[in-house]
Amino acid sequence: MQVNMDEASEGWMIEDDMPEPEPQAPAGPPPWKVLIVDDDVDVHVVTKFSLSNAHFMGRRLSFLHAYSGEEALAVLRNHDDVALVLLDVIMETADAGLKVARRIRDELGNSLVRVVLRTGQPGQALEHSIILDYDINDFWCKTDLTTRKLFTTVIASLRGYHSLQEAQQRIARAEAALRAVHGAASEALAALRAGQGWSGEVRLGEPPLPLRLQVAPGAEPAPFTEAGQFTVAGQFTVAGQLTVAGQSAASGRLPDDA
Repeated sequence: MQVNMDEASEGWMIEDDMPEPEPQAPAGPPPWKVLIVDDDVDVHVVTKFSLSNAHFMGRRLSFLHAYSGEEALAVLRNHDDVALVLLDVIMETADAGLKVARRIRDELGNSLVRVVLRTGQPGQALEHSIILDYDINDFWCKTDLTTRKLFTTVIASLRGYHSLQEAQQRIARAEAALRAVHGAASEALAALRAGQGWSGEVRLGEPPLPLRLQVAPGAEPAPFTEAGQFTVAGQFTVAGQLTVAGQSAASGRLPDDA
């Protein structure tokens, strides 16, 4: 505590020492979102307790809850990054969970989320036909799903979700690169047809590497010439001539220390 004289009021002003703000810990990776869908509250409680200490790839689990098929679909509409749905078969109707599983794929168009069906009455559902007819990833009777089996099922589902997510991202990057190359080729061809030159850059590969191109109209028999520079870590260059007759020549050079 500090005591200072306030010259303006000729009085005393007491100042409390403010504690230094604690540095915030760096944010960790986001948790895996797991949606529990069941009309029995106890199932939610037991499932969350059984998986409370589960981690995968350094990420904990975060639980969302729904107590009917419609609630489950509403949650999935608002959270497009749910990794796993633990889905009860029999809720408001005897096949409510099956309808939700089908609508997840067909109506929501969500092919990534892993769906594990659970039922308390296995005699009312033909497991083989359900696995074949519905795009689900596992099917368990609740009485058979011990804590160890539940943990194993959840981790396997998260691993599958992660692999599919990475594959989808790679496909998206490849499609974007293909569109960029196609767009550059179209622009270059349009410029050549108009008797003009063109220059631009496209990125290819993973990680993406820059490919700089320059195209200019040429004299017969070659309607145009092409020269480009392809750089890998700034060391390798290639340049060439291209003719419509299909004859091409290219030269490249690698430095002595490559």
